Amino acid sequence: MSGSNGAKENSHNKARTSPYPGSKVERSQVPNEKVGWLVEWQDYNPVEYTALSVLAGPRWADPQISESNFSPKFNEKDGHVERKSQNGLYEIENGRPRNPAGRTGLVGRGLLGRWGPNHAADPIITRWKKDNSGNKVTHPVSGKCILQFVAIKRKDCGEWAIPGGMVDPGEKISATLKREFGEEALNSLQKSTAEKREIEEKLHRLFSQEHLV
Repeated sequence: MSGSNGAKENSHNKARTSPYPGSKVERSQVPNEKVGWLVEWQDYNPVEYTALSVLAGPRWADPQISESNFSPKFNEKDGHVERKSQNGLYEIENGRPRNPAGRTGLVGRGLLGRWGPNHAADPIITRWKKDNSGNKVTHPVSGKCILQFVAIKRKDCGEWAIPGGMVDPGEKISATLKREFGEEALNSLQKSTAEKREIEEKLHRLFSQEHLV
C-alpha cells in the first residue's frame, strides 16, 4: 500500500479493483504513478458510489455526509465510534475524509458503513504441522517446519481470506475476534444452542491463552 508521499509500482491494488466488488460500478482508472496525493492531477474525476445497502441506513452505517444532523468528528473518538486511523491523521477534503493511501478512482463509501476508518479485527490462528505421533513435520525441500493457519473461502468472491469482521461501536477488539472467528470459521450462527455454548467455551480458552497476541 502506498503512502501519501507518492506511489510505488503496482501499489494500492485492492482499493483500485474494478468493477467495485459486488457491483457493476466501474472506477475511474488510476495509473500507478498517480496514486499518491502529492502527485498533481487536475483532471482526476472519481466515480461517486455508495451501495444501496449502506444508504438504507442500517444501524452499523453512518448517515450521508450531507445530512444536516450529522457532524462526525474525524481523527478522534466520536462518541462510541472510533474515527482515529491506525495510519495516523488523514486529510478532510470537501467535508469528506480522504483515503490516506492514495487515489482509488472512487468517492463515497462503497460497501463500508463509516465515513473515515472502518476498523476490522482479523485473528491469525497458527499451529505447527505435526504427524500422528505429535512430531513437527518439515518441508521436503527447505527442511523447515511447516506453519499452518486458519483460512476461510469467501462466498462473495471465492478468494481465501483470514476470518474476521468489523468492530462494533464501543466493542472490545478481543470480543470482535472471538465473535467473528466463531461465525466465519466455525459457522456458529448455524449451530444449536448446545453447540454454540460448546464453541463459546472453546473460543474463550483459545483467546485467553497467554501466548495469543
